[in-house]
Amino acid sequence: MVNRIVVGAHYGIKDWLAQRITGVVMAAYSLYFLGALLGLGEVNYDSWHALFASGITRVFTLIFFLSLFYHAWVGVRDIFMDYIKPTGLRLALHALVILALIGYAAWVAQVLWRL
Repeated sequence: MVNRIVVGAHYGIKDWLAQRITGVVMAAYSLYFLGALLGLGEVNYDSWHALFASGITRVFTLIFFLSLFYHAWVGVRDIFMDYIKPTGLRLALHALVILALIGYAAWVAQVLWRL
C-alpha cells in the first residue's frame, strides 16, 4: 500500500477553471469596451457619461471588475501559499488582500451607480 501525503488546499481544477472563465469575461469586456470607444467618435464628458448611462454597460463593467478581483485573488492566494511559509503571516496577508478587494468592489459599484 502506498501512503499518499496530502498537502495544500486542493483547489486544483476549480481555480484553473475560474482563472479561465474570468479571463474570458475580461477579454470579452475589453472587446466590448474598445468597440464602444471606437463608436463614440469624440471622447468627451458627455459621450463618456452617455456610454455609462446605459444599464448594460454598467452591469458589464461591474462583472468585469468582479471577474478581475476574483482573478487577482486566486493568483495572489496561490502565490502566498507557495512562497509565504509562516501561517500567521500568510493568513494576515490573505485577510488584507480580501479586505482590499472587497473595498475595491464596493468602490467600483459606488462609482458606476453614482453617475
